[in-house]
Amino acid sequence: MISIRWHGRGGQGAKTAAHLMAVAFLKGGRYPMAFPEYGPERTGAPIAAYTRADSHPVRLRSSIKVPDLVVVLDPSLLGEVPVAEGIPDDGWLIVNRPAGPPPAGFNGTLWNLPADQIARDAGARFANTVFIGALAGLIGEPNQSQLRDAVGEVMGRLAPEAFAASWRALEAGFGLGAERGIHRVIS
Repeated sequence: MISIRWHGRGGQGAKTAAHLMAVAFLKGGRYPMAFPEYGPERTGAPIAAYTRADSHPVRLRSSIKVPDLVVVLDPSLLGEVPVAEGIPDDGWLIVNRPAGPPPAGFNGTLWNLPADQIARDAGARFANTVFIGALAGLIGEPNQSQLRDAVGEVMGRLAPEAFAASWRALEAGFGLGAERGIHRVIS
């Protein structure tokens, strides 16, 4: 099983990213589950969202305490929320920033990914699609065809220009992730 924990603020797309990644895993023949966790629903409030995928039905419906990968959409959360909590030594913390040190006590792999800039360069409004691509490239699945189908399903109402920009951002992230590829096998 692969487990991904997403940290962001309300309105940044963590919930959408978790859902979209699950849809892409489903299109790749995996059994996914995705759900958000947040307190008062308001823009800017810290939220977490979760994605799990396995080759067998996922019955676990709790938050992810020991994630394989953690994505931080807003680097200001590093000082506010224990985002690195539970990440094992072979886990990854991917933070939306060009550079910076790991949180104290973190022993996994840190990847500072300037997703906001990559999204802007692609003409996209949100960095979440950059991270979706980066994760898929990093772990080796879902593939780009499955991602494109998932983006079309989840974001199908976007104007054609917005869809194209989101796809460019996702492709850019995918390429960066593939360069680092760890290609974890989902059992």
